[in-house]
Amino acid sequence: MRSMTGYGRAGAALAGGTLTVQVNSVNRKGLDLSVKLPEEWESLEAEIGERVRRVASRGKVHVDVEFQAGKGRADASWSDEAVGAVLDRLAALADTRHIPFEPTAELLWQVASSQRTQAGVPAADGVRVEVARCVDEALGAFAAMRGKEGETLLEDFTARVGLCRRTIDAVAQRAPAVAPGYRALLLKRLRDAGLELDLGDERVLREIALFADRCDVSEEITRFRSHLEQLSALLGSGEEIGRKADFILQELGREANTIGSKANDLEIAKSVIELKNELERIREQMANVE
Repeated sequence: MRSMTGYGRAGAALAGGTLTVQVNSVNRKGLDLSVKLPEEWESLEAEIGERVRRVASRGKVHVDVEFQAGKGRADASWSDEAVGAVLDRLAALADTRHIPFEPTAELLWQVASSQRTQAGVPAADGVRVEVARCVDEALGAFAAMRGKEGETLLEDFTARVGLCRRTIDAVAQRAPAVAPGYRALLLKRLRDAGLELDLGDERVLREIALFADRCDVSEEITRFRSHLEQLSALLGSGEEIGRKADFILQELGREANTIGSKANDLEIAKSVIELKNELERIREQMANVE
């Protein structure tokens, strides 16, 4: 089991500078992938996406690839011709708008700095292998963190499933006593009302039979147990479980609601509330599972 929350980071020396890759994710129903990298490396985005999909199938995953040129390289990386071309374009634009254009030292520095950053990034083809290696290292740390958190979630799920199993067992033990209890209560009310009826009276027997049929939850208990076993098996399968678990939890909730509405018994109603609380806690946590 893997969580959808994770973080990984890796760095390496590259082309006289420093390469840093960071990967992080939060929960999301599907895979929502975004990649941020230098403009000159946009051709690497598809390959980075493929590497992410090898380790993540769900979650909002963001990959940040950053290159910081070495200090000496950055100081000499801009082109005087490129800076001049930018200033000429700005002057022409200002002229067409009839705006006075008087370049300042601050503007010159801003233009030169922007050109320096672009010039300091090496070509994508020359760094493809190094970038892929750094991305894989960051993804390895990212996947390890998701796996470790997934183990913690699995322990929590296992404990909660065990509690649900014990609770439904208590419901199954209590259920057979509901109809006889109603029978005794019905006869007491009739006696209290001064109506002495024979226990074999057809009207009494019919009322008790109808109640016993309405409050019979044996089928719902059987289905609840079956769904619970399916959930337990899924948790231990080691495969992607998020979407399947959502469906099973819906079915468990439906059976719990039916048991609560049919049983007409205070003790069973308390157990159903406990079941629904545990199922809701599992559902909330399941939103973080891949």
